[in-house]
Amino acid sequence: MLPIADGPMADVRDMYMAHTAMRREFTLLPGLVSDVTPGDVRRAEVVGAHAELMCRVLHLHHEGEDHVLWPKLLDRGGEETAAIVPAMEEQHHAIEKAHARVTALLPGWRATGRGGAELAEVLDRLLAVLLEHMRMEEKEILPLAEKYVTAAEWGQLGEHGLAKTPKKELPLVFGVMMYEGDPEVIETVLAEAPGPVRLLVPVLGRRLYARHARRVHGTATPPRVGT
Repeated sequence: MLPIADGPMADVRDMYMAHTAMRREFTLLPGLVSDVTPGDVRRAEVVGAHAELMCRVLHLHHEGEDHVLWPKLLDRGGEETAAIVPAMEEQHHAIEKAHARVTALLPGWRATGRGGAELAEVLDRLLAVLLEHMRMEEKEILPLAEKYVTAAEWGQLGEHGLAKTPKKELPLVFGVMMYEGDPEVIETVLAEAPGPVRLLVPVLGRRLYARHARRVHGTATPPRVGT
């Protein structure tokens, strides 16, 4: 096992916040797609753009875990991580397979408003494997991350997503995450950001998500899964 660098260990509360946001949005997506009248291209574009955004968030989230988290846990956790990390990797493969099918169907549905039943079915399959993965990750992986991953290393997960998310999307993505987020966790996530960002992002993100949610969900306050 490789030694762990000195310093504070990972604060994993931001992962719970991200999971809550993904649970909410991916739980609602199959119904949103099913409710679009066949041929309603305008509504399909609104829902499809939201689905594409959430699929991108999910992909980057898991890509960061693949590149940053799994190797460190395997290097340091010995028998504690030897079985569970490969199981997590297998779940990522299953999620990515369903994710790829969703992203393959989305362009055609957005352009025509037709084929929604198949897309909703694939989104249901994606949701099932994603919910199981997040449940197991919270139960098995996050306690190990607190034990074997430093705060600085944990921060690399967020940095990965930030670097690969288009800058114009970042405030909205923060808003998606903050909707059910603990204010203390949000403050911690933004602690290292420049002062103007710390001040503006919570306000701007909430406003952007409220506007986005009204357009997508028909309400600024879609059903919460964290309460």
